[in-house]
Amino acid sequence: MENLDYARLQMAFTLGFHIIFACIGMVMPFFMVVSHYKYLKTRNPVYKKLTKSWLKGVAIFFVTGAVSGTALSFELGMLWPEFMKHAGPIIGMPFSLEGAAFFVEAIALGFYLYGWDKLPEKFHWFTGVIIGISGVASGILVVSANGWMNAPSGFDYINGEFTNIDPVKAFLNPAWFTQALHMTLAAFVATSFGVAGIHAYQIYKNRNVDLHLKAFKITIIIGTVAAFLQPISGDISAKDVAVRQPVKLAALEAHFETKKGAPLYIGGIVDVEKQTVTHKIAIPKALSFLAFGDFNAEVKGLNDFPKEEHPPVAIVHYAFQIMVGLGVALMLAGIVYLVSLKKKNWQKNKYYWLLFVVMAPLGFVAIEAGWVVTEVGRQPWIIHQIMLTKDAVTPMPGMKYSFFFYLFLYTLLAITVTWLMHRQIKSLNQNPN
Repeated sequence: MENLDYARLQMAFTLGFHIIFACIGMVMPFFMVVSHYKYLKTRNPVYKKLTKSWLKGVAIFFVTGAVSGTALSFELGMLWPEFMKHAGPIIGMPFSLEGAAFFVEAIALGFYLYGWDKLPEKFHWFTGVIIGISGVASGILVVSANGWMNAPSGFDYINGEFTNIDPVKAFLNPAWFTQALHMTLAAFVATSFGVAGIHAYQIYKNRNVDLHLKAFKITIIIGTVAAFLQPISGDISAKDVAVRQPVKLAALEAHFETKKGAPLYIGGIVDVEKQTVTHKIAIPKALSFLAFGDFNAEVKGLNDFPKEEHPPVAIVHYAFQIMVGLGVALMLAGIVYLVSLKKKNWQKNKYYWLLFVVMAPLGFVAIEAGWVVTEVGRQPWIIHQIMLTKDAVTPMPGMKYSFFFYLFLYTLLAITVTWLMHRQIKSLNQNPN
């Protein structure tokens, strides 16, 4: 493989790890403060124990996310120096603000972690709220920078030079809101169902049921609400992509020919050479409507664009199908929970809890698939229509050694986090009081 391949693999691998840690770190503080609020209202010691348990999880993922995020920031300069040379002055603002949000989160976490029985109760609880808000803010700011790569703005590009730079306009680029909304909701869906699945498994095993039932209820309610909002944000994102990145839309649905009243494909096997999609379910005119709000709107096909500007169609199409399919599955699981509120006997059935155990990892798989859609779907550009990915990569040889080092480092991080969380859950069940 060439340097470019190893650089892309390293970025994909490290980002794929970091995004999981970051999403959990963004969302878990909200579980913690809801449980803490219930403790303050009821004085039920179970809620206090649950809050402290989740707090340890928040601390673990905060530290892990800090390590993996710091490594990513170094990678941007190490792997893509030409990109950072030009993009750094333009998108430096969201990265700087993200750093500020990170420090606010760290300070608030310190207050919350060591403030039990030392700080006024309401102030102590409020520091937990700050942890959650600053964590979400960090995520939104980073996604804004990524949105700029998809919708570059805030500069004039003249004769290969970036001039008249406006950092605020770059920060508030056309893609930032749709991507930030979709990513934030995805983080809430994935983390909520993931944590709910862990507690569902403990209930299934009949371990400290009272505590795990309370934890399950908090997480599954948040996850269900987010799962129902996610299709709305997805629709907003799709309409935005249809206007700004029509070639990406064509790749998402594997449409090769321009067509009015274009059908929406569900599933399907892509043959790029033959330009066909077989074994699919086609919903007539649905893509035109979803993309432009008009059943007879024209959707441009891949053949309307230069072949060298096509993203890897099959990868993008399959990733999109996985993302949407798993999102629908999680929404259906949320419906099952809502129905079970009326049909209480469902919760006495072991298969009810197994359902949520199975659902636990699916949100994170959907997030990974969504980032494949975003990043691979933008190829061959690192800055859409401005800079090619191959022109941004480092000229330094030996990227394979860097890749294998990061592979080892992040695998070690994953093993460490898994061990710490397993130990935390085990101690929770061993000390039910």
